Amino acid sequence: MAEPPTTYQVRAQCRPGGVAHVQAGDQTVPIDTAWGVEPSGAPGPAELLAAAFASCLMKNIERTSTLIGFTYTSADVRVQARRQDSPPQFVEVEYDVRIVTDEPERRVDLLHRNLRQFGTVYNTLAAVCDVHGTVAAATAEA
Repeated sequence: MAEPPTTYQVRAQCRPGGVAHVQAGDQTVPIDTAWGVEPSGAPGPAELLAAAFASCLMKNIERTSTLIGFTYTSADVRVQARRQDSPPQFVEVEYDVRIVTDEPERRVDLLHRNLRQFGTVYNTLAAVCDVHGTVAAATAEA
């Protein structure tokens, strides 16, 4: 028997002029919902989606490190999401992961396969747009 889906909830509020925030977990994050004015500096919906994707990658790095004993010192994740105007939708998500590790290349490749296979946000976006990227190992600088 399949387990029921996990449910996540956030709460968002806005006022005229684009003043808004979203509550997720025990954090409140300001968001930019203004239209036709200079950006406020707070993330907008597109940046939040890219941030969710980056968070998914990092959570799965941690998951994989626990499950297969993959050791790393740090990871730097960069995500670029590309959208089109008509129809309005994301068409591409590209990522670059630099992970500081002494693991051999075959284990880095295994980590990357795990990121692609077990990421909920990754798989959701990959179902509707082109998702691709790289995972590369770097050595710690002395």
